[in-house]
Amino acid sequence: MTVAEPTTDGTYRDRIVAVEPGGNEHIAEADRHGKPHQLFWTWTSPNLEFATIFVGMLSVLAFGMTFWQAVAGIVVGTGLGAIAHYFLSARGPLHGVPQMVLGRLPFGFKGNAVPAVLMSITAGVGWFATNSVSGAFALSTLFGFGPLIGLVIIVLLQTALAFFGHNLVQAFERFSFPVLAVIFLAASVMIFVHADIGNASVAAEGVGGLGGFLLTVGTSFGYAAGWTPYAADFTRYLPSSASPARTGFYAAAGLFTACVLLEVVGAAAVTTGEASLADPTGSFTAELASPLAKATLLAIAVGAIAANAINVYSGAMAFVTIGIRLPPHVARALVTVFFGVAGFIVAYLALPDAAHSYEAFLLIIAYWVGPWLGVVFADQYLRRGQAVAGFLYDRSYTNWNGLLSFAIGLIGSVVLFANQELFVGVIAKAVPQLGDITFFIGFVLAGGAYLLLCRSKIAAERTVTS
Repeated sequence: MTVAEPTTDGTYRDRIVAVEPGGNEHIAEADRHGKPHQLFWTWTSPNLEFATIFVGMLSVLAFGMTFWQAVAGIVVGTGLGAIAHYFLSARGPLHGVPQMVLGRLPFGFKGNAVPAVLMSITAGVGWFATNSVSGAFALSTLFGFGPLIGLVIIVLLQTALAFFGHNLVQAFERFSFPVLAVIFLAASVMIFVHADIGNASVAAEGVGGLGGFLLTVGTSFGYAAGWTPYAADFTRYLPSSASPARTGFYAAAGLFTACVLLEVVGAAAVTTGEASLADPTGSFTAELASPLAKATLLAIAVGAIAANAINVYSGAMAFVTIGIRLPPHVARALVTVFFGVAGFIVAYLALPDAAHSYEAFLLIIAYWVGPWLGVVFADQYLRRGQAVAGFLYDRSYTNWNGLLSFAIGLIGSVVLFANQELFVGVIAKAVPQLGDITFFIGFVLAGGAYLLLCRSKIAAERTVTS
């Protein structure tokens, strides 16, 4: 059985200061607007923040890479994440639905609740808390009040943006882009002026070797690919006639440019000799002249808001996709407030030890995103050219082998290859120089399992719908 798509009513269009109605409905053509090039700042602005810089700092301080080794790992990991973002973003204008609604194809309506919940927690709570803390400390340092006051300010602003919804979030990313770009570019120039990029001694205490390189690839991939479960959320409002290639390109280019630039700057900052994981924000701005340091702290706060407006918006969107029945006109907006409160609580608890678990968090994102991408891309390959609209809102549609494939990829890769402080996989323990390649293995295992287990089902559906 196939079910007609619920659609928006054409009243939202390009209104900015208006609460986006509904939840996860298909976007009617009357509400479509915008051009693909706007996606460049949509995905640049939220990555012009300190969390991005910290990935680069980790590559040298924690993983033992020299500057140029870090650059190579950052480019590889971010490039892989950007490629995934390209293909998922490109689908938005054609289907006009959020990314997690498209996830009902490979997982079924009920099975899709598993990745949707994972995304809700990762985005609406995990990333929300991580970025809120960095923004709070930036405001605290800049204005001299306590971190808690800074946290309250940050949370209220970013939750308000997400509450109003898609158009206001997009507008904020657009107008914050030039401010963030200019400040971070100036800060980057000054960091490189003081950097000693040929200094290998700062990398002596890290993991080093192949393991350190793969950890760098893994964390930079986890950071970039962490946005992929949101991809279609911000392309679904484009007209259905929008070019998929241009849509994917601008989304991927914005993500890649911002992540690589600031992660490389983070790696360079470590070579100044001032960087510390105990006070990453303070040590990063220590080499900057006072006016630029203050401007950078302000940019860190604005960047945190830019990132979390997207995080809490899409986290709420994913939660609505689970299928819990809420008042349809305000479903997403109500859930946004819930995640704003939950994220605030987690961020408040994290204030005393903000940087402690960031490395583990990035890798854990990659643990589930890797097999999720494997299943999604395998399904996209098998369904190429197939009409899929009738399956997206059908509560009876199942694809349990898709969830099984995801579980095979996730569990198999973690048990064998995870390399965390609390758990080391069987192969990772035997061959520690591998570092952590869990996300690669998870992608391959899940994608391969899906191709084997679901090919006949999708072939049968293609026959029925053709």
